[in-house]
Amino acid sequence: MEYIVELLKIILPAGLVIYGMYLVVVSFLSKDRESKLVELKTQNTKVVLPIRLQAGERLCLLLERLTPNNLVRRVNDQSYSARELHGLLLQEIREEYNHNLSQQVYFSDDTWESVKSAVEGVITLVNSSMQDVNPDDKGMDLAKRIFQRSLDQKNDGISFALKKVKSEIRVYF
Repeated sequence: MEYIVELLKIILPAGLVIYGMYLVVVSFLSKDRESKLVELKTQNTKVVLPIRLQAGERLCLLLERLTPNNLVRRVNDQSYSARELHGLLLQEIREEYNHNLSQQVYFSDDTWESVKSAVEGVITLVNSSMQDVNPDDKGMDLAKRIFQRSLDQKNDGISFALKKVKSEIRVYF
C-alpha cells in the first residue's frame, strides 16, 4: 500500500505539471493563430479595399453616365431620327451595363439589385418615350420627350442606387 501512495505522490504532481504545460501550449498556439489571422486580414484589406473602392467609383460613373440627361447629350446628334437615336441609346445603356457587370462581386445583393433596377428604369424610360413619338421624327423630339419624362418621374432609381453604392462604400471609412 505504501508503494501505491508513493507512486501517487510522484504521478499526481507530474500529471498536474503535464496538464499545466498542455494548457500553456494550447493557449500559446491559439494566440499565435489569432495573430496570424489578424495579419492575414490586414494584408487582405490592403489588397481588397482599393479594388472595392475602384468598383464603387465605376458603379457611380456607370449610374452618372446613364442618367437620361447625360446619356442623351452624349449620344444625340442632330442628324438622327427618333428610331436611330432610340437604338443608339439602348445600345449605349447595354454596353455601359455589360462593361460593369463584374462590379457586382464587390457589393451586396441589395445594392446590386438597386443598380440593376436603375438601369432597367432608364431602359423603360427610353422605350416609353419612344412610344410617344413617331419613329420618323427627329431625334431631338425623342430627346425632349425623354427629358420631360425624366423630370416627371417621382422615383429616381439612379439616385437611389447611387445612395446605396455610396453608403456601402462609406462603411470602409
